[in-house]
Amino acid sequence: MTLPLFVWLSPAFPVGAYAYSHGIEWAVEAGDIRDAASLAAWLEDLADHGAPRLDVALFAAAHRAADDPAALREVNELAIALAGSAERRLETTAQGTAFVTAARAAWPCAPLDAFGAEPAAYPVAVGAVVAGHAIALEDAAPAFALAVFGNLVSAATRLGAVGQTEGQRIVAALAPRLAAMAARALLAEPDAIGACAFRSDLAAMKHETQYSRLFRS
Repeated sequence: MTLPLFVWLSPAFPVGAYAYSHGIEWAVEAGDIRDAASLAAWLEDLADHGAPRLDVALFAAAHRAADDPAALREVNELAIALAGSAERRLETTAQGTAFVTAARAAWPCAPLDAFGAEPAAYPVAVGAVVAGHAIALEDAAPAFALAVFGNLVSAATRLGAVGQTEGQRIVAALAPRLAAMAARALLAEPDAIGACAFRSDLAAMKHETQYSRLFRS
């Protein structure tokens, strides 16, 4: 039953996802993202090469490791280590730890015990809970990918780079790409995953000292 996914991936689930832009705020300030076409190109690069692509692979790795607490902790440590900047680390651990807290209270399952009091990376926390509630990885991975990119489009909309209708067109156009990305993530081994979208990584670093900010990343 995949119905709980609608809850966990909803903007209303209390992880604070609305507070993070994944560097998009700086990209808008710098003029890299200025309209629907430039936003779509930015997101396509993230899907093909960037940290969100990595997050989907980590989500899948956590799902597969959910029955082994030691293996799940290793995936979590890897996810945190792969955060390329202070804000990226904050983005994943703040949301992940909040997800673990909310899931323990309302959606408990055995894999949550692996995290203890340590920070949890967001894709690892979600992947573990999805597995703990017996939701198939093949169904969950595309939904997770779409939720991640939906939040990025929402951030761009709130920054005024695109309107709501344009944002939905971008999400719709991205959907096949995200489904393919999720399918590849199902085959990725933790030791072989990685990501590099240089301008996005630079945006995350530049955002740390951006003068005026709406978002935490």
